[in-house]
Amino acid sequence: MATTAPAAADKLPPPPLTRSCGTMPVHERLLRSDPEYARLRIVSENHHFNFRAMGGVNARTGVTVIPVVVHVVFKLPAQNISDAQIASQIAVLNRDFRKTNGDIASIPQPFKALAADARIEFVMADKDPNGAATTGITRTQTASDSFSDDDKVKSAATGGADAWPRDKYLNLWVCQLGNGLLGYAQFPGGAAATDGVVILHSGFGTVGTAAVPFNLGRSATHEIGHWLNLRHIWGDDGGGCNGDDFINDTPNQADHNFGKPAFPHLSCNNGPNGDLFMNYMDYTDDDSMFMFSAGQVQRIQACLDGDRASIGTQKPTLAAIDHTGPSLKFIDDGGSLKFKDDGPSLKFRDDGPSLKFRDDGPSLKFRDDGPSLKFRDDSPSLKFRDDPSTLKFRDDVKMPIHDKPPPSDIATGFGGDVGGIPHGGGDPGPLIGGGHRGQGGVPFVLSTPHHSMAWTQSFPQAAQAEAQALEQQIAEYEAALGEFVQLEAAGQLSPEMHAQAQAMEEEYAMLVAEYQRMGGG
Repeated sequence: MATTAPAAADKLPPPPLTRSCGTMPVHERLLRSDPEYARLRIVSENHHFNFRAMGGVNARTGVTVIPVVVHVVFKLPAQNISDAQIASQIAVLNRDFRKTNGDIASIPQPFKALAADARIEFVMADKDPNGAATTGITRTQTASDSFSDDDKVKSAATGGADAWPRDKYLNLWVCQLGNGLLGYAQFPGGAAATDGVVILHSGFGTVGTAAVPFNLGRSATHEIGHWLNLRHIWGDDGGGCNGDDFINDTPNQADHNFGKPAFPHLSCNNGPNGDLFMNYMDYTDDDSMFMFSAGQVQRIQACLDGDRASIGTQKPTLAAIDHTGPSLKFIDDGGSLKFKDDGPSLKFRDDGPSLKFRDDGPSLKFRDDGPSLKFRDDSPSLKFRDDPSTLKFRDDVKMPIHDKPPPSDIATGFGGDVGGIPHGGGDPGPLIGGGHRGQGGVPFVLSTPHHSMAWTQSFPQAAQAEAQALEQQIAEYEAALGEFVQLEAAGQLSPEMHAQAQAMEEEYAMLVAEYQRMGGG
């Protein structure tokens, strides 16, 4: 008996062959359209800096168990993925976030020591928001052929499914995405109604519609990494070698890596070992990413301590975050802390701290009417809170080619394509560029190290906000380092505190250097 071929309209679109993540475009859109999101992103980054500076002392000590609800949104029967496909994805997440994945052995030898257990497990929710028993799966048939990163899949009113409360559940939407998009997440700080992760059905799990090269469940691992505040490992600067993922132990990397790179893959003068392309936050194929780093785990734990403190329950584990660092050297001249023979010395005066790196180097002093930072006699000073506060940048700095977008990519005023931000509302600047894969414009990230002068000139209001955040961080670091000085003088500084002080000194130097760089010094 002859069979009838399915109608063309019933055929699934071909699966993508290269990874594409929509998280950064969503981040940029929210920075433009939601002043509260922009404010909370600064709060989040400050919390991570402080958490890292103190060695993660507030980290959850056990394994955090997070309930998951999977919203399956489908038009065609094949898109209505099976319970088994969903279960296969949860199994992948539990292996990847506990460092029990079998392919962990494939990490190149120089990077093996970086791999870490994130101490998170995922379970399907067994109670819905009303307390009724549930499988943790909702199924919604839609009239939409596909969805994008505009969050329509997250609302029943626009053809999707409404989120469950984010303080109790991780919301995962599985649907047909268009334009080659594999998934996207919302960083902490966005609206509750859109909080969660969206994944293309053919990039979800390991069975059913899961299709090579994204059939091992790593798209969800990648996007949940974003949901837990991880950035792309290359820093989303379009290949400029100036971006930052805020993680100390991940090498500087020019751009995303596609496919299956061969080790070592060099960029940004990061030899001999090159890019950490096997990290879950790169763009490689599913079978070529195997690990989170210890620094990424610390950032995840900072997120669970701050932005997502309300979610999950804990269970005991023998695993712990490994905090290691070089030992400190102290000099005995009273009230002076020296970290290494050729490094900076932190000295305190009765009327306020002064940081002196070397005789011809920068000195940072705070006054009652706001800080002034001067690095050398012929360099500019940055001053804040001058009623109103202003931040001036040099006019003679040329924008590098990779940071200069075509004029057509620049939104010239308030509004753009997503609605305006009222004046005085902390406008983080216009959205530049578009699309995915880090191409097509200037990256927009808030409260990050390594901003170029091109960024500060293009986004003066956002740069002002960042400079003020840096000012606060510098003051907090000085206060904390002062406590270490007092403990050392009293003979109460333990080896663990020595390691924390060393880490803080390095972070402090980075913050001061960034403060200088923003002013063109």
